[in-house]
Amino acid sequence: MNHALSLAPSSAADLSTSPAATGHPKYRPDIDGLRAVAVLCVVIFHAFPAALKGGFIGVDIFFVISGFLITSIIVGGLDRGSFSFADFYGRRVRRIFPVLAMVLAVSYALGWFVMLGDEYRQLGKHIAGGAGFVANFMLWGESGYFGSAAHTKPLLHLWSLGVEEQFYIVWPALLWLAARRGWPLLTLTLLLALVSFGLNVASVHGEAVRAFYSPQTRFWQMLTGSALACMTLRGHGLLGRFQPALMRGVAWRNLQAWTGAALIVVGLLRITEARAFPGWWALLPTLGAALLIAAGGQAWINRVVLGNRALVAIGLISFPLYLWHWPLLVFIRLVERAPTSPWLRAGAMVLAGLLAWLSYRLLEKPVRSGGNTGRKNALLVAIMALLGGIGAATWHADGFPSRVKGREQYADYFENNPAQWRFFQRIGLPEKFHVECQFFDIERYRSGNVTSVPRASIPAGCYQRDPAKPKAVLLWGDSHAEHLSYGIRRNLPAEWQVLQVASSGCNPSVAAAAPSRTDQCQQSNWFALQTVAQAHPDVVVVGQNAGHTLEGFQRIAERLKGMGVKKVVFVGPTPHWSENLPNLMMTQLWMTKPRRTLVGVDHAVADHNAALQAGFPASDSMAYVNLIGFLCNRAGCTTYLGDDPMTGITSYDYGHFMPATSDLVGKKLLVEAITGAQPR
Repeated sequence: MNHALSLAPSSAADLSTSPAATGHPKYRPDIDGLRAVAVLCVVIFHAFPAALKGGFIGVDIFFVISGFLITSIIVGGLDRGSFSFADFYGRRVRRIFPVLAMVLAVSYALGWFVMLGDEYRQLGKHIAGGAGFVANFMLWGESGYFGSAAHTKPLLHLWSLGVEEQFYIVWPALLWLAARRGWPLLTLTLLLALVSFGLNVASVHGEAVRAFYSPQTRFWQMLTGSALACMTLRGHGLLGRFQPALMRGVAWRNLQAWTGAALIVVGLLRITEARAFPGWWALLPTLGAALLIAAGGQAWINRVVLGNRALVAIGLISFPLYLWHWPLLVFIRLVERAPTSPWLRAGAMVLAGLLAWLSYRLLEKPVRSGGNTGRKNALLVAIMALLGGIGAATWHADGFPSRVKGREQYADYFENNPAQWRFFQRIGLPEKFHVECQFFDIERYRSGNVTSVPRASIPAGCYQRDPAKPKAVLLWGDSHAEHLSYGIRRNLPAEWQVLQVASSGCNPSVAAAAPSRTDQCQQSNWFALQTVAQAHPDVVVVGQNAGHTLEGFQRIAERLKGMGVKKVVFVGPTPHWSENLPNLMMTQLWMTKPRRTLVGVDHAVADHNAALQAGFPASDSMAYVNLIGFLCNRAGCTTYLGDDPMTGITSYDYGHFMPATSDLVGKKLLVEAITGAQPR
């Protein structure tokens, strides 16, 4: 899952320096500085992930800022009796639409020249979703093990802009209704925040993708800022009317600011993509941002650090910087069709900064200032609707595959929209790889409702022994164990039964001590161990995409041997490609279509495999299958088998085998590893 942020479509500058104008004391340059910190964290995370692994929490900081500023504007207007829905949404249109429309249009134009059919089709869908501010729902439906990689989605970052706009649709109406009915705004805000936070915590383990993308599980962060705005506008401190006078001085404000900054720093250092997020971990950046805002502009950190001119200047262009930076990173990756160099990524970020400044000066500021606001709003809405229509038309036209001259047939062969799975059905992958023997809920994923909640059961043939078969082998792991199924079943002697518990995205682990109704990986691994205990397979074949370690092999082998397994076969990583192999063949390798190539090969995976092979303690009870050593040599890795570079391609994506490759590996490597018999 890719973490990206959307900048609050209002800024501290939207708050007039006149208290009478907004109900807010004065313009807060430190809030623009905090916006700069948030966007810089995300930009660094996207361009150099290893440098700031928790940088994606900038989105959480921005959600708090957004809730604080917007609620300050709305409640201030309601208190004075001057709030207007037309004026509120008109300002949002003039703030958001100009640069967003430009980024959507440029992305569409660039995609025409560098994207393949499926990629461009997907871009059209995302342009429609971005223009309609529902990108989070679209990406929620796409997420999952079989989803496209983040580096093919230039508009992935618009998910959080969608969440914010959905908040802006609901929240002003609720505040207006509460003001008319005399409901206590702070109480209402806190109750809604608690409900949203509860949904977030309840969902983050079993429905992690929903927790990440759903507005219901994200609104609590904006409502935290809203609650702070209600306290501030009523003249109370962070603790409202219960705050003692002693806790309103400069020392108290500095304590709040230092505590808030510390929480954000801890979040940047401790939160990674491996955490269950947002969940409880999101409290760190959310409360950190709230404390910094609550401390006020005179706290030392806010005045000296966040309020310095450099950060404030970046904060002013943070919205266009956010919009430009991710598409640039994606498009240079698409042009290269390989991981890009740090220098190229750094250059792209410099360009993003330049485009952000130009967009702010030449587009955003002129549109937001001056008269004719009604005409501007109408024109901007029409442009956005037109872009959304163009995106939808591109989606329905399958990305205009005729753009890719001479490659239409090749591209069409690999088209694999999850709803139809046309490619998988064509090659018989579901049946050949026995995908029914897993706990990942593929049908929910294909319907756009991906979940980590495991399927209730798998067919009995996946785990029950057949008395007619004297020997049995269990295939255990993730989808990289699953894709070995065809080759093993096709080539094993008739007396062998193949059992299988292999769930997409789930590394094999002996740590699963109990079943789970919320975590498909824990359930899959627990069930595999139960299958070993009850079916007593002679051999277990362990396969996984990544995370291979000699220590992990040893732990698994010891546990399985203790359960009576005679032999454990560990299958090493497949050749990994920096780009889906069919895409590489349609771009960099189209003219030559080499049978072997080093172009796009992930050498880090190959080097790790060599280290595993060298250190593996082979014995009669343990074996290591070197897939890379079999499929690759000094000339490169095999791209296709037989005579047809299309139907004979070895992998349909970055590293999953085609059935023919599985058959070859089963015949030449796996049968011998399992039975000890020489390959035919």
